[in-house]
Amino acid sequence: MPRKRHSAEEIVTKLRQAEVLTAQGRSVAEAIRSIGVTEVAFYRWRREYGGLKGDQVKLLKELEAENARLRRAVSDLTLDKMILAEAVRGN
Repeated sequence: MPRKRHSAEEIVTKLRQAEVLTAQGRSVAEAIRSIGVTEVAFYRWRREYGGLKGDQVKLLKELEAENARLRRAVSDLTLDKMILAEAVRGN
């Protein structure tokens, strides 16, 4: 069975559907089954996206991408600094 990757908006929608179903009196396991995901995926999504709205998810993803870009830049600059320090000690 091929794996399906859900978009962040789909994840938030499914989490809200599960919240509504549990509020209506269904058990968590029944709610998870009715939205069509595994328990592991549901709890992982809830940990990452719980309480967020659609626009907040987009902002979160943008900030994570920017953070990764900045971390790469810092690591590149640190490496350059170490190389220059080694060259100075060598001369």
